[in-house]
Amino acid sequence: MFNKVLVANRGEIAIRIMRACKELDIATVAVYSEADSNALFTKYADEAYLIGPAPTSKSYLNMDAIFDVAKKTGAEGIHPGYGFLSENATFARRCEEEGITFIGPSSEVIKQMGSKIAAREAMIKAGVPVVPSNGKPIEDYESAQKVADKLGYPLMIKASAGGGGIGMKVVNSDEELKNSISSIRSVAKSAFGDSTVFIEKYLDEPRHIEMQILADSHGNCLYLSDRECSIQRRHQKLIEEAPSPIMTPELRAEMGNTAIKAAKSIGYENAGTVEFLYSKGDYYFLEVNTRLQVEHGITELVTGIDIVKEQLKVACGEELSIRQEDIKINGSAIECRINAEDPLNDFNPSPGKILRYRSAGGPGVRVDSGVHVGYTITPFYDSMISKLQTWGRDRDEAIARMKRALFEYVVVGVKTNIPFHRAVMSHEEFIKGNLTTHFIDDYNILDIVAENAECQRRESDTLAMALEDNSKKVAAISAAVSSYINAAKSANMKNKNE
Repeated sequence: MFNKVLVANRGEIAIRIMRACKELDIATVAVYSEADSNALFTKYADEAYLIGPAPTSKSYLNMDAIFDVAKKTGAEGIHPGYGFLSENATFARRCEEEGITFIGPSSEVIKQMGSKIAAREAMIKAGVPVVPSNGKPIEDYESAQKVADKLGYPLMIKASAGGGGIGMKVVNSDEELKNSISSIRSVAKSAFGDSTVFIEKYLDEPRHIEMQILADSHGNCLYLSDRECSIQRRHQKLIEEAPSPIMTPELRAEMGNTAIKAAKSIGYENAGTVEFLYSKGDYYFLEVNTRLQVEHGITELVTGIDIVKEQLKVACGEELSIRQEDIKINGSAIECRINAEDPLNDFNPSPGKILRYRSAGGPGVRVDSGVHVGYTITPFYDSMISKLQTWGRDRDEAIARMKRALFEYVVVGVKTNIPFHRAVMSHEEFIKGNLTTHFIDDYNILDIVAENAECQRRESDTLAMALEDNSKKVAAISAAVSSYINAAKSANMKNKNE
C-alpha cells in the first residue's frame, strides 16, 4: 500500500479522497492555488503546498508544479479526483515516466476513450451497441447534410474530445444544422483544443443510465450498480440516483455485463463508468468516464463499497476485495448537487462569502462538502457547495429524506439551486420515475421554482435566524455583567472599610 499520496484536486473531492487515505493509514499531500489558501482541504491534508495563482492554467492544471511537489514530498501516487487533470492522458503518461503511480487507468486507455469517435470505433469492434452515427469527423455543412439525410432529424452534434456537457447541441432542421456546425467546432477548439465534431442520431425520450465498474490488473472486472443521471441542464447532471427507477435485475445484469465487455475490450483498470443512453427498451453506449465520478457516493450508499479505497488498492497492484456475487443492492440513494448558482437567472454562478451555513443531517443523509462559514465561493472554479445524498430502504423513503434534507439545508450569503432541487423532488412525474434528459423543460420546472421562491425564502430565513452571529451581543452583555460585578465588589469593599 502507498505510504503517501498527492491529491491533485481541490474542494470536497480532495477531502473525500483524503478520508479514504486516512482510513488506510496513507499520508496525504494537498496542492492549492492562492484562491484556496484557507480552504478546508488544505488543513485536512498532512501537508499542503501552494502551486500558483487562482487561474487553473497556473495552478491545478500546472503539471510541472504538481510534479515538483510530488517529488519534494516523496508521494508515491497521485489521485486526480474528477475534472482538472483526471482524464488528461499527457498527465497520466508523465506519471508513468516519473515513476509515480497514477491512480486511474493507463494513459493509453485515457487517450483512446478521450476521443468519442475512437471510443465508438472500439465499442463497435467489441460488439457493444452504439447510437446510430456517421462515426467520422464533420468538416462542413455539406458533409453534415449528407449525414442528416441518412439518419433523419433530430440529430446531436458532439465535440469528439468533449465532456461535461460542453460542445453538444441538438438540431432539428437543415437551417439549425447549418448554423451550428461552425459554432460547435469553435466551442470544441476553445474548450478542448480539438475542433473535431461528429453527428449522431438524437434518441426519443432518452434516459442517461451509467454503470460503475471496477477492474484490477489480475483480470478481475465487475459492475457495482447502475445510476440514473437524466435530470440535466445543458447536458450537465444535477440529480442522480441509484438504482435507476426503470431497472430490473435482468436489465441490470445485461447492461452490467455489457459494461464489463466494454472495459475488458480496452484493457481497463481501476474505477470507471460506462455510460449509456436508454430509449424505449434499447440502450446504447455513450462514453467511458475514465475517472472517479462526482456521483460515486450514491453507489457507495446502496452497495456499502468504498470505491476510493478500491481505487487505491488496485493502483497498488492488489486484487479487488470483492467479487460480482458479493455485490447486493440495498435500498435507494439520491444525490442533489448543491451549487452556488441562481436557477431563476439561467443558473448563473453566484460567487460570494458564505455568511451562515448549516448542512442537512439526520438518518440516511450524507453530505460531501469542503465549505464552511466564512468560506468564499470564487468565480475561478466550479460553484459546487456540496453533494447532498440521501439513502432510504426504498426510493420513496430516499425522496422523502431528500425533501426533508433540502428543507433544513441553510446557506446564507450566496444564491443556491436548492429551490430547484425542491421543485424536482416534489414533482409528480419525478416521484413516479418518469425521467428523460429533457425533464426540466418538459415539465416547466423553473416556472415551479419561481412560484415557490418567496415561500421557500421565508422558510429558509426562519431557519437561518438560529444561526445569527450573536457574538457582539454576547460580548456586550458579558462586558456589562463584568462591569456590574466589579462595581458590586467595589461597593462591598467600601462598605467593609466603613
